[in-house]
Amino acid sequence: MKSIRGATTVASDQPNEIRQAVKELLWEIAAKNQLKQDDIAFILFSNTADIRSLYPAKAAREAGFIMPALYSSAEPEIEGALPLCIRVLLLADGEGKGVPVYLREASRLRKDKFARFNVALDGPAGSGKSTIAKLLAAQYDILYLDTGAMYRACALKALRCEVSLDDARAVETLMEHTCLDIRYEGGKQATYLDGEDVSSQIRTPEVAGAASAVAAHACVRKKMVEMQRSIAAKQSCVLDGRDIGTEVLPHADFKFFLTASSAVRAKRRCEDLKAMGLAADFEEVKKQIEERDYRDAHRDISPLRQAEDACLIDTSDLSVDEVLLRIHAKIQEKI
Repeated sequence: MKSIRGATTVASDQPNEIRQAVKELLWEIAAKNQLKQDDIAFILFSNTADIRSLYPAKAAREAGFIMPALYSSAEPEIEGALPLCIRVLLLADGEGKGVPVYLREASRLRKDKFARFNVALDGPAGSGKSTIAKLLAAQYDILYLDTGAMYRACALKALRCEVSLDDARAVETLMEHTCLDIRYEGGKQATYLDGEDVSSQIRTPEVAGAASAVAAHACVRKKMVEMQRSIAAKQSCVLDGRDIGTEVLPHADFKFFLTASSAVRAKRRCEDLKAMGLAADFEEVKKQIEERDYRDAHRDISPLRQAEDACLIDTSDLSVDEVLLRIHAKIQEKI
């Protein structure tokens, strides 16, 4: 069983207006979700207090929806609420996510679906940025851009070519002969380096450490930031990194800075490495994380720092679901 949400508005509180709006909304939901009447088990309507002339549920019956159970309720008067609005929730047979339908002025209720917006997630290594970013993007059905993977790919190229990570001139020459491509395959980001899929190769501790050093070079950051801004300008997306809200997307619609104690972050990283079948020593991983924190916070170019308008969330004692709830609450305040 899957749930499908929708909403529409009417121009005035007139029975014919309500009949037309409800019919249009239900048939659009059925079409978008490829539903037959037999697939729909239940339809729940709610309408703002300024709609009184006809129950939306009755309008649904008149529109031919005679099989599912129907229920209508009137909402209390809420200051600032969208006027003359009808909301609906359908329960239908099937699996997966339903496609929501918001028509007329009701599209304003779901800017996350109908308007382009960007979310910037910054923070130190192991703070949960990537995990949260992926889930957030999936829940809002928008793109997740793993910016860290882009820098890791550059680091991998430097390691393979045995280029000194401290040699700015050599790194710049390397970048001039580097082809980096971000693709989305099977709903996931794939990172291609010079035509090779290196999505798994860039996840080793060695590459992670090198990424911080490579990212400190202006030539690398310039190339990566240009790519990231170009992608974000074309579609709604979630970006995670260390300078997304401060440098890459300073005008992002939503900004969050995630942090956690170094001990908690080291424990998380060890668990991730062990899950990948890699050996992990807690004290060594903790040392690497603290060294990386220092490098990231003290580099001359785009250092790690919280944007002034970013919401700070300490994830040390929070579950993934609790972090997501806090972020959702902040986003919903604006949309």
